[in-house]
Amino acid sequence: MKNIVFLLTLFVFSFLHAQDEQLNTLKEAELKSGVKRMAFRTNVNTGNYDVKYHRLELEVDPSVARINGAVTTYFEAKSPLSQITFDLAKNMSVSQVLQRGTPLVFTHNNTDELVITLAQEQPSGVLDSLTIRYSGNPVSSGFGSFEVNKHNGKPVLWTLSEPYGAKGWWPCKQDLIDKIDSIDVFITAPLINPDGDLYVAVSNGLEQSQAVNGANKTTHFKHRYPIPAYLVAIAVTNYAVYSDTVPNNGKPFEIVNYVYPENLAVIQAATPVTVDVMNLYSNLFGEYPFADEKYGHAQFGWNGGMEHTTVSFMGSFGRNLIAHELAHQWFGNKVTCGSWKDIWLNEGFATYLSGLVVENLDGNTPFKTWKQQTINSITSANGGSVYIKDADTLSVNRVFNNRLSYNKGAMVLHMLRKKLGNTVFFDGLKSYLNDPEHAYGYAKTEDFRAIMESVSNQDLTEFFEDWVYGEGYPSFDLQWYQPNPKEIKFILKQTQSHPAVSFFETLLPVRLIGTIGETMDVVLDHTVNQENFIKSVNFTVAEVVINPEFDIVSKNNVVVLSADEPNLDAEVLMYPNPASHSITIRKPDQITVDGINIYNTLGQLIYTSGWTTSIDVSSFSSGLFFIELQTNKGRLNKSLLKN
Repeated sequence: MKNIVFLLTLFVFSFLHAQDEQLNTLKEAELKSGVKRMAFRTNVNTGNYDVKYHRLELEVDPSVARINGAVTTYFEAKSPLSQITFDLAKNMSVSQVLQRGTPLVFTHNNTDELVITLAQEQPSGVLDSLTIRYSGNPVSSGFGSFEVNKHNGKPVLWTLSEPYGAKGWWPCKQDLIDKIDSIDVFITAPLINPDGDLYVAVSNGLEQSQAVNGANKTTHFKHRYPIPAYLVAIAVTNYAVYSDTVPNNGKPFEIVNYVYPENLAVIQAATPVTVDVMNLYSNLFGEYPFADEKYGHAQFGWNGGMEHTTVSFMGSFGRNLIAHELAHQWFGNKVTCGSWKDIWLNEGFATYLSGLVVENLDGNTPFKTWKQQTINSITSANGGSVYIKDADTLSVNRVFNNRLSYNKGAMVLHMLRKKLGNTVFFDGLKSYLNDPEHAYGYAKTEDFRAIMESVSNQDLTEFFEDWVYGEGYPSFDLQWYQPNPKEIKFILKQTQSHPAVSFFETLLPVRLIGTIGETMDVVLDHTVNQENFIKSVNFTVAEVVINPEFDIVSKNNVVVLSADEPNLDAEVLMYPNPASHSITIRKPDQITVDGINIYNTLGQLIYTSGWTTSIDVSSFSSGLFFIELQTNKGRLNKSLLKN
């Protein structure tokens, strides 16, 4: 059996390895840009107003590193407002600020603040607008917030503002929480490039029009969903444009691909899988969040991808990268992590969704390999939590840690899926995405937990404490013995890789393999250490495998066939069971008991004592209880039903 699995693993490894390398390039690039992310703090001077709308009127030339723009902003005062501040890099030159045709006084300071004095104080709750005219050569930051370059000798311009590069090329409010309700983007560029090729412009939302004006062309895009400043993007070059259509249950929309002409044939063969991935995500999580506009890809000169709302900018077109960036349209763009500490809500989800693509489009064996490789990454070090601690929010390596924010976050979701079951898990994710408090807004880890608890009607505190906030992983030691062909007995214990978690409550999958190839899967509900289990079986067991499908994060597991029947459970007797008033415990002299603990089904300790032969249970409520005896031969766990 092991040899067969090994051969199948080799068969799919090269297929998955190429995709993993591509996604690792994305993660590495995100990590490198993290210095810019961490160095920026939301400007407290922009917190007194709410952005409602932007109209960006931009003039660019892909062969020239310069922008001329007029940005009209509609905003609502949160408190009486006499000045309003925008984020704009100091090297940009502001020529005029107008409000209803009246010039306003402004200053542009060395901390990249454009401070505008209003003509009169604006009362709280009042909507107003102004227009900022500016120009300059944007300074690139982060991934390359405003880049002018070449492909195949042809000029190309693109922006990539994540997370705080938008201020490098347009006046905005770079606050992660204050999304812009809607935008219009007008891109004016030369009609043709120096070689006579037509220029094509790209931005968020739906293209509304193209208007030729002499040697220039203005392309208008409209986006009518909340969007943060860092997800607003433009690109211009001599794109070849083609579409793949998503059926969308009778409401089709286009995946519009903007690609370099020299790569058209190769990319055109690669992108149709986007429809398959889109269909999968739509079935699992609900309709694509921006279906009445578009989805698209725009090729650009950066080796990675960026999930700009409705149009992902792509440096390559492998399936994993396509799946990862598309996943962010749900998890990252529709619902955005509310702080850097919750980054796994973006990146862990996108990583897991790329795994779901492997599961659903390739089958179980490649998905099993994907899980195994992901677990190998997670367990390559002993510590580390999915959730970012306050002290680590300025650490680039920690926030964008591939092992924790991406891979462990993904496997936490998979383990939650196994705990809740497919129906409840995916219903919970849809509820999370559609919750009115979070849809097209923001959420934090506790918001996600609360929604999953509500949908599942389960208390997930222990799970989140262990796997999201806690560190490390368990290693299991399983002893087994088959006294007869109809029964198998286990003693299960675990050790933890990090002291942050004292015990991982685990639904541990175990596979029984018979002497002539029979198989049977059982689950051991591991709630306390040194736990005893008895399972029915209808064949002679030759081998026992822990975590056969790699559904649990663990490492260094040991399975031992006992030469003799593990008899601790049989040697220590407890009666009567069920009981109404008291129970009696009998044991042989060679077994010593140092302590007795009794827990209810919520895991709460309700009784503790040293060794005693009799326990009064008359005050216990009716129901099931778990009795733990700490002995010189290990921990023994028994269940008690109280009448």
